[in-house]
Amino acid sequence: MLSIVVPAYNEGEHIYDNLMTIDKALKAFCSDYEIIAVNDGSKDNTGAEIKRASQDNPNIRDLGYDTNRGKGGAVTHGAVNSRGDIVGFIDADLDLSPDLIRGYYEEMNKTGADIVIGSKMHKDSKLEYPFMRKFVSFGYFVMLKILFGLKCHDTQTGLKLYKGSLIREIAPLRRINGYAFDIELLALGNKRKARLIEMPVELNYSRSESFGRIKFKDVWKMFTDTWKIWWNLRVRNNYFK
Repeated sequence: MLSIVVPAYNEGEHIYDNLMTIDKALKAFCSDYEIIAVNDGSKDNTGAEIKRASQDNPNIRDLGYDTNRGKGGAVTHGAVNSRGDIVGFIDADLDLSPDLIRGYYEEMNKTGADIVIGSKMHKDSKLEYPFMRKFVSFGYFVMLKILFGLKCHDTQTGLKLYKGSLIREIAPLRRINGYAFDIELLALGNKRKARLIEMPVELNYSRSESFGRIKFKDVWKMFTDTWKIWWNLRVRNNYFK
């Protein structure tokens, strides 16, 4: 089974249609799948729209909750409750097309990789997004290379697939709720000697601002959270017993 987790916060305007779009993309190549929609304590009608989608489509599971936990919390909640041999997650706004999932899924099955992630720095990626985001992404890549030595160029692209057994092991160990949760999961996977493959993305950035919903305080928190991950993983070494 393939499980796709969709964390959603204040996406009520589009979440119903986007979940149906994801379902159509999965149905094109997979007969056994589930879409786990996680309403992360939204203040709008996201929860109601997810519930409506789950009632209209048996492949969609409604696993939302009332108190906002951050994207990391939402992805973790969906992952630990997933049933798939392969578990992925994709952003609810669909800046990345769910049609990409098929190629990632086939690559994981062909290579036996433990993690397959989208990378904006892949040579075959097609990007249309603001220069400032490119600049910050490159700077963050350099920082992560120094701190963690990960064999990947981009940790923040919002489409990733994990072996189900791996993500269900490491996701409950996550301590970061914000945007840096991605690097925490990848660092934990690396600690478990997981084999990682990067895949190209086609990104049409839909938000008009350079950072969309990401503000300076979010960037700063991501920076400080990254150091917390490094400290816990490399200095305290206290994730795994």
